[in-house]
Amino acid sequence: MSVPRLMLSSLAGAGRFCVLGSGAARWKSVRARNRRGLSDLHPQLSPSQGFRDSPSWLPKNRSEPRSYITNPKLATTLVQILQKENRNRHQLFLECNPGPGILTQALLESQAKVIALECNRTFLPHLQSLRKKVNRKLEVVHCDFFKLDPRNSGIVKPPIMLSETLFQNLGIEALPWSEDNPLRVVGIFPAKNEKKILWKLLYDLYSSTSIYSYGRVQLNMFIAEKEYEKLVADPQNNLYQPLSVLWQVACEIKLLHVEPWSSFSIYNQAGGPKKSKNKEPLEQINKQNMCFIQLTPLQNLFTENLTSVNYDIFFHMLKQCFMKRHATLMDHLQSLSPVNAVAILKEIEKDGDMKITDLYPEDFKLLFETIESFRESCRWLFDDCIEDIIL
Repeated sequence: MSVPRLMLSSLAGAGRFCVLGSGAARWKSVRARNRRGLSDLHPQLSPSQGFRDSPSWLPKNRSEPRSYITNPKLATTLVQILQKENRNRHQLFLECNPGPGILTQALLESQAKVIALECNRTFLPHLQSLRKKVNRKLEVVHCDFFKLDPRNSGIVKPPIMLSETLFQNLGIEALPWSEDNPLRVVGIFPAKNEKKILWKLLYDLYSSTSIYSYGRVQLNMFIAEKEYEKLVADPQNNLYQPLSVLWQVACEIKLLHVEPWSSFSIYNQAGGPKKSKNKEPLEQINKQNMCFIQLTPLQNLFTENLTSVNYDIFFHMLKQCFMKRHATLMDHLQSLSPVNAVAILKEIEKDGDMKITDLYPEDFKLLFETIESFRESCRWLFDDCIEDIIL
């Protein structure tokens, strides 16, 4: 009698699962990073011709412009970089919107295993045909990684994909935060929503929800150079902001590669070149660079006084501080908490006359944790405001 198989049928909307059997159970007792194959989960789609032989994969109708890696040389370079960063040849990659699958194929050729999450049905037959050639080292799922577990379901077109559903069907188990990365995500941040996605990922990371409920998931993503500069900005940089502090506190940030924007294929609804909001021609936009960065959550992110429960107060504190960038640290301490400001300054070894934005990310974390350590004798001054909103 053959073992039942878990199969995924791609239905009318992105992310709809049709479970026909139950074969994922055989993966449950195996650690995610040590598995030698993927589950038997796959979309039922017809095969098509090879990726590199035809441009027929180009989308005819798209809801929004997206960038794709279509240069095999660039794909090979990225795989070499990723291999150098991690010697595990059988590492599991979750690829976001691979499109024509050029990077997908390069990853597979390096002996990696890949789960391709593709939101555009146009590309699914090509990805499925590639899957049949690689002995199930590739799984293809019709959904959008950047719309997993939306915090406001009203702004996301249904059906909504939950990471819990996705990972359970793929047989991926959670790892403790203290252990290695359970998987590596690779892709390109959508240019239109980079900032919103970065904030959404921050909330997921600090609350240990969505993909981060499975462990310290590593992101290897292309991002616009301007947004990358914001992530790594320090107090001497005008781009320094709460986004900078939160990502630097949470992750080790590495710049792995810089590539001209012109190296990517970008298409709008009509299949033509994308134009910016100010109607700037694509040729001028392409003078910018794309940065391939690695975001690895730190093992020591969470402490006794910064947890996945009170992280939202840390977020609020930072936003309050950066609203008055030129105010002194003493002024902010008096507006943040009724704790003795002198005692706090002594504890963190800082001068009250310094500007609040002269604090480095690790200083902000220390400041928050120090105030939190006094919480038995005080409250944050904006606690009442938060409670009023909740009530």
